[in-house]
Amino acid sequence: MGTHLLRGIVILALLILLGVPVHADDDLNGVVRFATLPPGPGHPEGIAADSDGNIYAATFDFATGFTTGNVIHIFSRNGRLRDTIPLTPGVFPLGMAFDGAGNLYVADFFNGDILKFEPPFNASSTADATFDICGGAFVDGCALNAITFDANGNLYVSDSFGGRIFRIFSDGTVEPNPFFSDPLLTPGSHAFPPFGANGLAFNAGGTVLFIANTADDRILKLNLVGGAPTTLETFAESINGADGILFDGQGRLWVAANQADELVALNANGRVVERRGSFEGIGPDGAPRGLLFPASIVLSRGSIFVTNAALVLTPAVGDEPEEDVTTFTVSRIPLRGH
Repeated sequence: MGTHLLRGIVILALLILLGVPVHADDDLNGVVRFATLPPGPGHPEGIAADSDGNIYAATFDFATGFTTGNVIHIFSRNGRLRDTIPLTPGVFPLGMAFDGAGNLYVADFFNGDILKFEPPFNASSTADATFDICGGAFVDGCALNAITFDANGNLYVSDSFGGRIFRIFSDGTVEPNPFFSDPLLTPGSHAFPPFGANGLAFNAGGTVLFIANTADDRILKLNLVGGAPTTLETFAESINGADGILFDGQGRLWVAANQADELVALNANGRVVERRGSFEGIGPDGAPRGLLFPASIVLSRGSIFVTNAALVLTPAVGDEPEEDVTTFTVSRIPLRGH
């Protein structure tokens, strides 16, 4: 029996034992479907994991976001829908992250705010606090995207249009000026997809903040001294649509390449050392097989969870597979050695 076949059988058996939904189109060698969104708003983008291993996936649906509103779905560790947090119409959630106390922070792309939700999380949840970062919708070209925390509990959020990083201190004070800004973090005139500064991740020592620039397919590294920004350097290039990023336990930086429909792992020199996932067409249920516009990623219990945003970004009709998606999903990628 071949090694890949044996591994596939073992993984399949474990998934069944754990009660994880298994679909006929799952790619057991790299990507499995973790969860299927219920009918309603689609295009899952933001993702987070709580300390119990529950996965939170937020929709970024412009077709319904201004009317019925986007939502945050909460999935249990086996991919079953536990609850849904409704969002106010006009809120467009992107980056999400938990602080050390278990509060959920959500970046509102359209309004330029950070929303804070306190547990318990359910259908009655509303934002317990709102932090105004941009001063309104797209003021000064400001569009909030990804979130991360440093070791001291300070929150950092990227501004994809203005090429800036903003900070909220752990006591809830919004820093009045950008933590850092640079033209290298903007989308530029050639932008596609049209987002500059996006995914954020600190290295283990907290001495470098890694920043994805989706528009120019790069990962940049912002060097810090005493927590203050110093120099900005290019860490890796030619990652097609670099979006969400995170470090795994081996020190590799994983990047969601949303235009390549894959995840890549980078070593300390910025070289690709592993690739996971691919797009294998649309299944009979209208869901992408494999990955399609993987946007945001989170690491939980030895697996990377990925939102298949399936965003349609070009004006022409019929030239993107995302147009054929009618069922939206979150994928799971088990990591070897975790």
